[in-house]
Amino acid sequence: QDARAALRQRYLRGLAAAQGRPARFYLWAGVQVDAIFGATDIEAMAFQVDALQTPLGVEAAALLRSTDVLAFSFLLD
Repeated sequence: QDARAALRQRYLRGLAAAQGRPARFYLWAGVQVDAIFGATDIEAMAFQVDALQTPLGVEAAALLRSTDVLAFSFLLD
């Protein structure tokens, strides 16, 4: 249980570090989208992003459901 708590804490710290940074989301549909990471809800069921760049255009703000996201990445300084 200690290991599980430590992993959860690292995950949450990673999400906090990602706030306001450019991120790339890889979706199950095979699409990659870029955005500015905003936040996630407490259960990580959705990601709030800004300036979402999709193949159809740019959305000022959006919610990405975690069930649609295969992976995401962001750069740290």
